[in-house]
Amino acid sequence: MPRPPAVARVLERVTATARSHQMFRPGELVLVACSGGPDSMCLLHSLYHLRRLFRIKLGVFHFDHRLRPDSGKDAAYVKRAATGLRLPLHLLVADSQPRRGQSVEDWAHQARLAAMGAALRESGAGRMTIGHTLDDQAETVLIALIRGGGPDAVAGIRPVMGPFAQPLIDVSREEVEAFLRALRLRPRRDPTNRDARMLRNAVRLKGIPALQRAVGREIAGPFARSAALLRADADFVREAAAQHVDELVEDTPEGVVLPARDLSLMPRALGSRVAGQAMLRCGVLATAEAVEAVLGLAAGRPGRKRDLPGGLKAVRDREYVRLSRPSPESAA
Repeated sequence: MPRPPAVARVLERVTATARSHQMFRPGELVLVACSGGPDSMCLLHSLYHLRRLFRIKLGVFHFDHRLRPDSGKDAAYVKRAATGLRLPLHLLVADSQPRRGQSVEDWAHQARLAAMGAALRESGAGRMTIGHTLDDQAETVLIALIRGGGPDAVAGIRPVMGPFAQPLIDVSREEVEAFLRALRLRPRRDPTNRDARMLRNAVRLKGIPALQRAVGREIAGPFARSAALLRADADFVREAAAQHVDELVEDTPEGVVLPARDLSLMPRALGSRVAGQAMLRCGVLATAEAVEAVLGLAAGRPGRKRDLPGGLKAVRDREYVRLSRPSPESAA
């Protein structure tokens, strides 16, 4: 049967995106992360329609954060959807809550990632698909700019990263809604998405509409194109930095050492990534301030020291910058 134009448009876009980024391998099990909301229901039904074209097996994944009293209704809705499509459901429920003072958004993000990883391992799936759209991409880019992020942050959401894929990343939210109407789907609507006290909601509900009114044009598409261009540049620099890390960063029992002169003479885009990767080898996520400290030691005189995050110590000797983890005795 011919498909409604709104459905055909989304399926064409998803097909092109999946093929462009080689998202699926024939025969693999692909889980669809489904909250029951508009984007995830569009993703679920899109991949259901395209499963034979991609030659994949589908499963549905739902994570109940338990952040709302009625969150169980979302799980029940997703279960009905999976049953209606005769797809297996992998349901996980949060066993913890945000700590006092912890960002609910950050906690939810980390808890969801952990649950996704568990679902991938338990099911044997090769891919987890997430329903981020073109509009989510634009919001991510703008949020990165608001926070003062570097190229990697402003490059936005990667279509594929590890086992995670974003088949709707080139589909607008307007196209998602048209798709749902055409198939007479009635997704769940999360009331917290209207809370403008959360940064992403504020950007979505107020920031981007205000920008579009100010410039008199749609901006999600241009933002997404800029992100794609930045990703290409960021990938090139990251690959170059990885080669320098292999050549220059030497592991020691205490941590790592970096040749100070070589590090100080590098272009900043490379040097900052090498310093960050050196810290990561010591088990510490690099902050912008910590990277600046390491680069400053490399360019400065011998004998200087800096305390870095995670208890890491940085010392500039005659030829090297040494990064040392705290010893168990000193931490005791």
